[in-house]
Amino acid sequence: MLQSPDPKYSPASTPTFTPVKTVAPPLEQATIGRSLVIKGEITGAESLYIDGKVEGTITLTDNRVTIGRNGHVAANITAKELVVMGKVQGNVQCSDRVDIRSEGSLTGDVITYRICIEEGAVLKGGVEVRTPEKKDQKAQPQAKAPEVPKPAMEAPKTMAATAGNA
Repeated sequence: MLQSPDPKYSPASTPTFTPVKTVAPPLEQATIGRSLVIKGEITGAESLYIDGKVEGTITLTDNRVTIGRNGHVAANITAKELVVMGKVQGNVQCSDRVDIRSEGSLTGDVITYRICIEEGAVLKGGVEVRTPEKKDQKAQPQAKAPEVPKPAMEAPKTMAATAGNA
């Protein structure tokens, strides 16, 4: 078919496309690369991906620590979540969950609220899976300990009131 010489389409009249910005910021995650070796204490306020070697302690209480397939960690780890795809030697304490993938191995004691161990994963050590009920039970005895029987408390008040009137 033949088109008319008067074009109906004009490039100047088409609106330009502006990409929509996401509301949530991108996931902040620090990375320790395959060739890096770190000895010491790691603390921070963002997630951490380890594909190199780390010796010492890792404390990221509100974030996730991921040990990559090439990662070798000889450290005690305190985090919200731990994902193990490499090798970890040390005790682990997580406030949410521990996930040991099929190619991962963890040697050490684990304290967590949830745990997932895939088929083929290696875990050597003790495991304590806590429940929110245990947390409440530990708080109750501490609250009851300072209580004093009411008759013992009322007797001094009565004496003080009597002494003030005399």
